[in-house]
Amino acid sequence: MIDESDLMAKVERQFIGLPSPTSPRVGAGGHPCQGVYTTPRGQRPRTAFIATHYNVDFAEHYIAPWLAARGYGFLGWNTRFRGAEDMFLLEHAVLDIGVGMRWLREQAGVDAIVILGNSGGGSLMGAYQAEAIQPTLGDLLRGAGLEALQALPKADLYVSLNAHLGRPDVLTDWMDASVTDETDPVATDESLNPFNPDNGPPYSPEFIARYRAAQRARNQRITDWAKSELARLNAAGIPDRLFPLFRCWGDLRMMDGTIDPSERQTPMCYRGHPAVANRSPSIGRANTLKTWLSMWSLETSRCRGADQLAKFDTPSLVVQGLADTGVFPSDAHKIFEALGVADKQLALIKGAHYFEDSRVEREAMADLLCAWVEARA
Repeated sequence: MIDESDLMAKVERQFIGLPSPTSPRVGAGGHPCQGVYTTPRGQRPRTAFIATHYNVDFAEHYIAPWLAARGYGFLGWNTRFRGAEDMFLLEHAVLDIGVGMRWLREQAGVDAIVILGNSGGGSLMGAYQAEAIQPTLGDLLRGAGLEALQALPKADLYVSLNAHLGRPDVLTDWMDASVTDETDPVATDESLNPFNPDNGPPYSPEFIARYRAAQRARNQRITDWAKSELARLNAAGIPDRLFPLFRCWGDLRMMDGTIDPSERQTPMCYRGHPAVANRSPSIGRANTLKTWLSMWSLETSRCRGADQLAKFDTPSLVVQGLADTGVFPSDAHKIFEALGVADKQLALIKGAHYFEDSRVEREAMADLLCAWVEARA
Protein backbone atom coordinates (compact mmCIF):
# COMPACT_ATOMS: atom_id res chain seq x y z
CA MET A 1 0.00 0.00 0.00
CA ILE A 2 1.36 3.41 -0.96
CA ASP A 3 2.01 5.76 1.97
CA GLU A 4 -0.06 8.91 1.41
CA SER A 5 0.16 10.40 4.91
CA ASP A 6 1.96 13.46 3.57
CA LEU A 7 -0.91 14.10 1.15
CA MET A 8 -3.60 13.59 3.80
CA ALA A 9 -2.01 16.36 5.86
CA LYS A 10 -2.64 18.75 2.97
CA VAL A 11 -6.33 17.98 2.43
CA GLU A 12 -9.63 17.96 4.29
CA ARG A 13 -12.71 15.83 3.83
CA GLN A 14 -16.44 16.47 4.13
CA PHE A 15 -19.14 13.81 4.24
CA ILE A 16 -22.14 14.47 2.02
CA GLY A 17 -25.50 12.67 2.33
CA LEU A 18 -28.46 13.62 0.13
CA PRO A 19 -31.81 12.25 -1.05
CA SER A 20 -32.55 11.48 -4.70
CA PRO A 21 -35.58 12.52 -6.77
CA THR A 22 -36.72 8.88 -6.74
CA SER A 23 -35.41 7.76 -3.35
CA PRO A 24 -35.93 9.58 -0.02
CA ARG A 25 -33.87 9.26 3.14
CA VAL A 26 -34.58 5.89 4.74
CA GLY A 27 -36.16 5.41 8.14
CA ALA A 28 -32.90 4.36 9.79
CA GLY A 29 -31.41 7.71 8.78
CA GLY A 30 -29.30 6.85 5.75
CA HIS A 31 -29.31 8.86 2.55
CA PRO A 32 -29.44 7.04 -0.80
CA CYS A 33 -26.70 9.28 -2.20
CA GLN A 34 -23.53 9.51 -0.14
CA GLY A 35 -19.97 10.57 -0.68
CA VAL A 36 -16.89 12.34 0.57
CA TYR A 37 -15.69 15.68 -0.80
CA THR A 38 -11.91 16.04 -0.58
CA THR A 39 -10.39 19.49 -1.02
CA PRO A 40 -7.07 21.29 -0.46
CA ARG A 41 -6.91 22.28 3.20
CA GLY A 42 -8.34 25.77 3.73
CA GLN A 43 -9.26 26.25 0.07
CA ARG A 44 -12.46 26.30 -1.97
CA PRO A 45 -11.49 24.92 -5.39
CA ARG A 46 -13.19 26.18 -8.53
CA THR A 47 -12.64 22.92 -10.44
CA ALA A 48 -13.64 19.51 -9.10
CA PHE A 49 -13.69 15.88 -10.19
CA ILE A 50 -16.53 13.43 -9.52
CA ALA A 51 -16.31 9.62 -9.72
CA THR A 52 -18.99 6.97 -9.23
CA HIS A 53 -19.23 3.21 -9.77
CA TYR A 54 -22.10 0.80 -10.36
CA ASN A 55 -21.44 -1.04 -7.13
CA VAL A 56 -18.04 -0.26 -5.58
CA ASP A 57 -17.89 2.40 -2.84
CA PHE A 58 -15.96 5.32 -4.34
CA ALA A 59 -16.35 7.70 -1.36
CA GLU A 60 -12.69 7.30 -0.39
CA HIS A 61 -11.39 6.85 -3.91
CA TYR A 62 -7.62 6.42 -4.00
CA ILE A 63 -7.00 9.38 -6.31
CA ALA A 64 -8.85 11.94 -4.15
CA PRO A 65 -5.92 13.14 -2.00
CA TRP A 66 -3.58 13.15 -4.97
CA LEU A 67 -5.81 15.53 -6.92
CA ALA A 68 -6.82 17.60 -3.89
CA ALA A 69 -3.16 18.14 -2.99
CA ARG A 70 -2.78 19.60 -6.48
CA GLY A 71 -5.56 22.13 -5.93
CA TYR A 72 -8.69 20.31 -7.11
CA GLY A 73 -11.84 19.17 -5.39
CA PHE A 74 -12.80 15.50 -5.62
CA LEU A 75 -16.24 14.12 -4.88
CA GLY A 76 -16.13 10.36 -4.41
CA TRP A 77 -19.82 9.70 -4.96
CA ASN A 78 -22.04 6.70 -4.36
CA THR A 79 -25.50 5.98 -5.69
CA ARG A 80 -28.17 3.98 -3.85
CA PHE A 81 -26.68 0.85 -5.47
CA ARG A 82 -23.32 0.85 -3.67
CA GLY A 83 -22.94 -2.70 -2.43
CA ALA A 84 -26.27 -3.60 -4.06
CA GLU A 85 -25.26 -4.48 -7.59
CA ASP A 86 -28.02 -7.08 -7.81
CA MET A 87 -30.64 -4.29 -7.68
CA PHE A 88 -29.04 -1.85 -10.14
CA LEU A 89 -31.21 0.16 -12.53
CA LEU A 90 -29.46 2.68 -14.78
CA GLU A 91 -32.19 5.32 -14.81
CA HIS A 92 -32.09 5.73 -11.03
CA ALA A 93 -28.28 5.63 -10.85
CA VAL A 94 -28.13 8.50 -13.35
CA LEU A 95 -30.47 10.57 -11.19
CA ASP A 96 -28.31 9.87 -8.12
CA ILE A 97 -25.19 11.05 -9.96
CA GLY A 98 -27.07 14.19 -10.92
CA VAL A 99 -27.60 14.90 -7.21
CA GLY A 100 -23.83 14.94 -6.69
CA MET A 101 -23.26 17.05 -9.77
CA ARG A 102 -25.82 19.61 -8.60
CA TRP A 103 -24.26 19.72 -5.12
CA LEU A 104 -20.88 20.57 -6.65
CA ARG A 105 -22.41 23.41 -8.65
CA GLU A 106 -24.78 24.85 -6.05
CA GLN A 107 -23.18 24.08 -2.69
CA ALA A 108 -19.47 23.60 -3.30
CA GLY A 109 -19.36 26.59 -5.66
CA VAL A 110 -17.51 24.75 -8.42
CA ASP A 111 -17.27 26.40 -11.85
CA ALA A 112 -15.93 23.41 -13.81
CA ILE A 113 -16.70 19.72 -13.21
CA VAL A 114 -14.56 16.88 -14.51
CA ILE A 115 -16.23 13.48 -14.72
CA LEU A 116 -13.77 10.72 -13.88
CA GLY A 117 -14.89 7.44 -15.38
CA ASN A 118 -12.71 4.95 -13.55
CA SER A 119 -12.78 1.17 -13.91
CA GLY A 120 -16.36 -0.10 -14.16
CA GLY A 121 -17.53 3.44 -13.46
CA GLY A 122 -16.29 4.54 -16.88
CA SER A 123 -19.37 3.49 -18.80
CA LEU A 124 -21.68 4.60 -15.97
CA MET A 125 -20.24 8.11 -15.96
CA GLY A 126 -20.28 8.06 -19.75
CA ALA A 127 -23.97 7.16 -19.63
CA TYR A 128 -24.59 10.02 -17.22
CA GLN A 129 -22.90 12.61 -19.44
CA ALA A 130 -24.69 11.26 -22.50
CA GLU A 131 -28.03 11.61 -20.69
CA ALA A 132 -27.16 15.17 -19.69
CA ILE A 133 -26.44 15.90 -23.36
CA GLN A 134 -29.39 14.00 -24.83
CA PRO A 135 -31.85 12.25 -22.47
CA THR A 136 -32.98 8.79 -23.64
CA LEU A 137 -34.22 7.14 -20.44
CA GLY A 138 -37.46 9.10 -20.15
CA ASP A 139 -39.57 6.06 -20.99
CA LEU A 140 -38.43 4.48 -17.70
CA LEU A 141 -39.30 7.40 -15.40
CA ARG A 142 -42.22 9.64 -14.52
CA GLY A 143 -43.02 12.54 -12.23
CA ALA A 144 -40.10 13.97 -10.25
CA GLY A 145 -37.74 11.40 -11.75
CA LEU A 146 -38.55 12.43 -15.30
CA GLU A 147 -38.21 16.11 -14.44
CA ALA A 148 -34.79 15.50 -12.89
CA LEU A 149 -33.66 13.46 -15.89
CA GLN A 150 -34.50 16.31 -18.23
CA ALA A 151 -32.46 18.76 -16.13
CA LEU A 152 -29.26 16.80 -15.42
CA PRO A 153 -26.25 19.12 -14.94
CA LYS A 154 -23.67 18.52 -17.64
CA ALA A 155 -19.96 18.11 -16.86
CA ASP A 156 -17.34 20.24 -18.59
CA LEU A 157 -14.64 17.59 -19.11
CA TYR A 158 -14.46 13.78 -19.19
CA VAL A 159 -11.58 11.51 -18.16
CA SER A 160 -11.64 7.76 -18.81
CA LEU A 161 -9.17 6.10 -16.43
CA ASN A 162 -8.50 2.38 -16.80
CA ALA A 163 -12.14 2.05 -17.77
CA HIS A 164 -14.03 -0.90 -19.17
CA LEU A 165 -15.91 -0.55 -22.44
CA GLY A 166 -19.26 -1.11 -20.77
CA ARG A 167 -20.86 -3.28 -18.15
CA PRO A 168 -22.25 -5.82 -20.64
CA ASP A 169 -18.99 -5.77 -22.59
CA VAL A 170 -16.66 -6.44 -19.68
CA LEU A 171 -18.84 -9.20 -18.23
CA THR A 172 -19.06 -10.92 -21.60
CA ASP A 173 -15.31 -10.60 -22.19
CA TRP A 174 -14.70 -12.16 -18.77
CA MET A 175 -17.30 -14.92 -19.03
CA ASP A 176 -16.17 -18.52 -19.04
CA ALA A 177 -17.56 -19.62 -22.41
CA SER A 178 -17.44 -23.30 -21.48
CA VAL A 179 -20.42 -23.07 -19.09
CA THR A 180 -23.19 -25.36 -20.34
CA ASP A 181 -25.76 -24.98 -17.55
CA GLU A 182 -26.31 -21.67 -15.72
CA THR A 183 -27.79 -23.51 -12.74
CA ASP A 184 -24.77 -25.80 -12.30
CA PRO A 185 -21.32 -24.31 -11.47
CA VAL A 186 -19.65 -27.56 -12.58
CA ALA A 187 -21.15 -28.22 -16.04
CA THR A 188 -18.44 -27.63 -18.66
CA ASP A 189 -17.80 -28.07 -22.37
CA GLU A 190 -14.16 -29.17 -22.20
CA SER A 191 -13.57 -28.21 -25.83
CA LEU A 192 -14.11 -24.57 -24.75
CA ASN A 193 -12.57 -24.75 -21.26
CA PRO A 194 -9.92 -21.98 -21.11
CA PHE A 195 -8.25 -23.75 -18.18
CA ASN A 196 -7.90 -27.08 -20.00
CA PRO A 197 -4.21 -27.20 -21.05
CA ASP A 198 -5.23 -28.98 -24.25
CA ASN A 199 -6.75 -25.66 -25.36
CA GLY A 200 -3.89 -23.38 -24.27
CA PRO A 201 -2.37 -20.99 -23.49
CA PRO A 202 -1.20 -20.00 -25.95
CA TYR A 203 -4.60 -20.11 -27.63
CA SER A 204 -4.93 -20.58 -31.36
CA PRO A 205 -6.74 -17.97 -33.50
CA GLU A 206 -9.42 -20.60 -34.19
CA PHE A 207 -9.98 -21.26 -30.48
CA ILE A 208 -10.09 -17.53 -29.70
CA ALA A 209 -12.73 -16.92 -32.37
CA ARG A 210 -14.86 -19.85 -31.22
CA TYR A 211 -14.48 -18.85 -27.57
CA ARG A 212 -15.44 -15.21 -28.15
CA ALA A 213 -18.53 -16.29 -30.11
CA ALA A 214 -19.51 -18.68 -27.29
CA GLN A 215 -19.15 -15.88 -24.72
CA ARG A 216 -21.58 -13.69 -26.64
CA ALA A 217 -23.92 -16.64 -27.04
CA ARG A 218 -23.85 -17.21 -23.28
CA ASN A 219 -24.81 -13.60 -22.62
CA GLN A 220 -27.67 -13.88 -25.13
CA ARG A 221 -28.95 -17.15 -23.59
CA ILE A 222 -29.22 -15.47 -20.21
CA THR A 223 -30.93 -12.45 -21.78
CA ASP A 224 -33.46 -14.63 -23.59
CA TRP A 225 -34.24 -16.50 -20.38
CA ALA A 226 -34.46 -13.28 -18.32
CA LYS A 227 -36.98 -11.74 -20.71
CA SER A 228 -39.19 -14.83 -20.82
CA GLU A 229 -38.92 -15.42 -17.06
CA LEU A 230 -39.81 -11.80 -16.32
CA ALA A 231 -42.87 -12.05 -18.56
CA ARG A 232 -43.90 -15.30 -16.85
CA LEU A 233 -43.54 -13.84 -13.36
CA ASN A 234 -45.25 -10.57 -14.23
CA ALA A 235 -48.22 -12.49 -15.61
CA ALA A 236 -48.51 -14.11 -12.18
CA GLY A 237 -48.25 -10.76 -10.38
CA ILE A 238 -44.62 -11.23 -9.30
CA PRO A 239 -42.45 -8.21 -10.20
CA ASP A 240 -38.98 -9.80 -10.27
CA ARG A 241 -36.65 -12.46 -8.84
CA LEU A 242 -33.00 -13.06 -8.04
CA PHE A 243 -30.77 -15.54 -9.84
CA PRO A 244 -27.07 -16.48 -9.47
CA LEU A 245 -24.30 -16.19 -12.04
CA PHE A 246 -21.22 -18.43 -12.01
CA ARG A 247 -17.75 -18.49 -13.54
CA CYS A 248 -16.90 -15.02 -14.84
CA TRP A 249 -13.10 -14.84 -14.73
CA GLY A 250 -12.44 -16.49 -18.07
CA ASP A 251 -11.07 -13.75 -20.33
CA LEU A 252 -8.38 -15.40 -22.44
CA ARG A 253 -6.25 -12.25 -22.13
CA MET A 254 -5.91 -12.96 -18.41
CA MET A 255 -4.11 -16.22 -19.20
CA ASP A 256 -2.37 -15.44 -22.50
CA GLY A 257 -0.24 -12.29 -22.61
CA THR A 258 0.23 -12.56 -26.36
CA ILE A 259 -3.41 -11.56 -26.87
CA ASP A 260 -3.73 -7.78 -26.64
CA PRO A 261 -0.10 -7.52 -25.43
CA SER A 262 0.84 -5.10 -22.65
CA GLU A 263 3.08 -4.95 -19.58
CA ARG A 264 0.63 -6.95 -17.44
CA GLN A 265 1.41 -10.14 -15.56
CA THR A 266 -0.20 -13.38 -16.75
CA PRO A 267 -1.90 -15.52 -15.61
CA MET A 268 -3.57 -12.90 -13.44
CA CYS A 269 -6.88 -11.13 -12.81
CA TYR A 270 -8.14 -8.73 -10.14
CA ARG A 271 -8.87 -11.71 -7.87
CA GLY A 272 -5.53 -13.47 -8.35
CA HIS A 273 -5.07 -16.52 -10.55
CA PRO A 274 -8.05 -16.71 -12.97
CA ALA A 275 -8.41 -20.48 -12.57
CA VAL A 276 -9.02 -20.00 -8.84
CA ALA A 277 -11.10 -16.82 -9.12
CA ASN A 278 -13.32 -18.41 -11.76
CA ARG A 279 -14.54 -21.01 -9.24
CA SER A 280 -15.67 -18.38 -6.72
CA PRO A 281 -18.71 -16.06 -6.73
CA SER A 282 -17.62 -12.65 -7.98
CA ILE A 283 -18.67 -10.09 -10.59
CA GLY A 284 -22.38 -10.28 -11.39
CA ARG A 285 -22.78 -13.11 -8.87
CA ALA A 286 -26.44 -12.24 -8.19
CA ASN A 287 -28.97 -10.28 -10.23
CA THR A 288 -32.61 -9.54 -10.48
CA LEU A 289 -34.05 -10.13 -13.93
CA LYS A 290 -34.51 -6.38 -14.40
CA THR A 291 -30.94 -5.70 -13.31
CA TRP A 292 -29.58 -8.18 -15.85
CA LEU A 293 -31.54 -6.49 -18.61
CA SER A 294 -30.54 -3.01 -17.41
CA MET A 295 -26.84 -3.59 -16.73
CA TRP A 296 -25.42 -6.82 -18.14
CA SER A 297 -27.28 -7.76 -21.32
CA LEU A 298 -25.52 -7.05 -24.61
CA GLU A 299 -28.92 -6.78 -26.26
CA THR A 300 -30.91 -4.60 -23.87
CA SER A 301 -28.52 -2.71 -21.57
CA ARG A 302 -27.87 0.99 -22.06
CA CYS A 303 -24.66 0.67 -20.03
CA ARG A 304 -22.52 0.17 -23.13
CA GLY A 305 -19.84 2.81 -23.35
CA ALA A 306 -19.52 3.11 -27.12
CA ASP A 307 -23.21 3.92 -27.57
CA GLN A 308 -22.98 6.72 -25.00
CA LEU A 309 -19.56 8.12 -25.87
CA ALA A 310 -20.61 8.68 -29.46
CA LYS A 311 -22.95 11.43 -28.22
CA PHE A 312 -20.16 13.37 -26.51
CA ASP A 313 -19.39 17.01 -27.24
CA THR A 314 -17.18 17.07 -24.14
CA PRO A 315 -13.37 17.33 -24.31
CA SER A 316 -12.13 13.89 -23.25
CA LEU A 317 -8.95 12.19 -22.06
CA VAL A 318 -8.48 8.41 -22.15
CA VAL A 319 -5.76 7.08 -19.82
CA GLN A 320 -4.75 3.42 -19.67
CA GLY A 321 -2.20 1.76 -17.41
CA LEU A 322 -0.23 -0.85 -19.33
CA ALA A 323 0.09 -3.23 -16.36
CA ASP A 324 -3.69 -3.44 -15.84
CA THR A 325 -4.78 -7.10 -15.67
CA GLY A 326 -8.45 -6.46 -16.44
CA VAL A 327 -8.52 -3.54 -18.89
CA PHE A 328 -6.36 -3.84 -21.97
CA PRO A 329 -4.85 -1.53 -24.61
CA SER A 330 -7.48 -2.45 -27.20
CA ASP A 331 -10.20 -1.42 -24.73
CA ALA A 332 -8.65 2.05 -24.37
CA HIS A 333 -8.34 2.38 -28.14
CA LYS A 334 -12.00 1.42 -28.61
CA ILE A 335 -13.11 3.98 -26.01
CA PHE A 336 -11.00 6.64 -27.72
CA GLU A 337 -12.39 5.78 -31.14
CA ALA A 338 -15.98 5.79 -29.84
CA LEU A 339 -15.76 9.32 -28.46
CA GLY A 340 -17.79 11.61 -30.70
CA VAL A 341 -15.88 14.76 -29.75
CA ALA A 342 -12.93 16.08 -31.76
CA ASP A 343 -11.01 17.29 -28.69
CA LYS A 344 -9.80 13.96 -27.35
CA GLN A 345 -6.49 12.47 -26.25
CA LEU A 346 -5.23 8.94 -25.57
CA ALA A 347 -2.39 8.20 -23.15
CA LEU A 348 -0.99 4.70 -22.54
CA ILE A 349 1.19 4.92 -19.44
CA LYS A 350 2.94 2.74 -16.89
CA GLY A 351 0.87 1.40 -14.02
CA ALA A 352 -1.62 -1.19 -12.81
CA HIS A 353 -5.40 -0.83 -12.46
CA TYR A 354 -5.28 1.51 -9.44
CA PHE A 355 -1.60 2.43 -9.91
CA GLU A 356 -1.20 0.69 -6.57
CA ASP A 357 2.29 -0.70 -7.10
CA SER A 358 4.29 2.51 -7.46
CA ARG A 359 4.05 6.00 -6.03
CA VAL A 360 6.04 7.29 -8.99
CA GLU A 361 3.49 5.85 -11.41
CA ARG A 362 0.55 7.21 -9.43
CA GLU A 363 2.17 10.65 -9.25
CA ALA A 364 2.77 10.60 -13.00
CA MET A 365 -0.86 9.69 -13.66
CA ALA A 366 -2.14 12.46 -11.36
CA ASP A 367 0.19 14.97 -13.01
CA LEU A 368 -1.10 13.92 -16.44
CA LEU A 369 -4.75 14.38 -15.42
CA CYS A 370 -4.13 17.77 -13.82
CA ALA A 371 -2.08 19.13 -16.71
CA TRP A 372 -4.79 18.12 -19.18
CA VAL A 373 -7.54 19.69 -17.05
CA GLU A 374 -5.55 22.86 -16.38
CA ALA A 375 -5.20 23.40 -20.11
CA ARG A 376 -8.99 23.32 -20.56
CA ALA A 377 -10.78 24.33 -17.34
